[in-house]
Amino acid sequence: MATTHPASVAPASALEDLKIAATWAVLAGLSAAALIPYVAQLMPEVFAKVPLPLGVIAAAQGAQAMAVAGVLAWLGLRMGHRVGLGSPVMHAWLVRRQRPDWARLQPARAALLGIAAALAILALAPLIDRAMPPMLQPPATASAGATALNGFLASFYGGIVEELILRLFLMTLLLWIVARLCGRTPPAWAYWAAIVAAALLFGAGHLPAAAQIWGLEPVVVLRTLLLNGIAGVAFGWLYWKRGIEMAMLAHFSADLVLHVAAPLLAPGSAP
Repeated sequence: MATTHPASVAPASALEDLKIAATWAVLAGLSAAALIPYVAQLMPEVFAKVPLPLGVIAAAQGAQAMAVAGVLAWLGLRMGHRVGLGSPVMHAWLVRRQRPDWARLQPARAALLGIAAALAILALAPLIDRAMPPMLQPPATASAGATALNGFLASFYGGIVEELILRLFLMTLLLWIVARLCGRTPPAWAYWAAIVAAALLFGAGHLPAAAQIWGLEPVVVLRTLLLNGIAGVAFGWLYWKRGIEMAMLAHFSADLVLHVAAPLLAPGSAP
């Protein structure tokens, strides 16, 4: 059944989608490599057991992310045409060769929504942290500036790779399945269900790091799912309404608050 698409997410050929996906793959690979210093600070004992230089680990991580994110991005773009989701900015630049419709996309508001989500997390975290167990493996000690720099580099991974996997691929896949079953564009409740499901899985994806630091007690699981889920819902809504780039911008803006501003203003705060 035919689907009505916003002009900025118009159907494209498989080759055109491949061009967009390849661009995202390169950016994903670079951002995954840039993540390694942050992870090394977060889990020093794990990296101490790896007999390889950080540069080699970063290169391998980048290559893997490039391959995985590229394939998933292409699949997400192909499925997105059925449910009106996609990458409108890259579509405008690489396919239509024109200026994106910034008036509709409203990037400033997307960034502000990401900042608001981060501030909500910072407000809620201390309430939950009262019940948190002692850290089993605290992050490596570093200066506020080094922590903020590592956090800045890690923000690209969150903004690009996590959004490609959780929103462009996973959320689109869930809605594509509904569209195939229903034979029509999914209703609004299906989009909300996909947003929440992707947000919960987004939070679950942070559980291994949280378990490494605190152990996997119920309050650790609650903290991880709730705090990440708040942001995940905001990012999913932006993807639905304005495309993957605005979700990425919101995610990046939130991470700048959480991983750059917060360490500078409150050194030693919990990750």
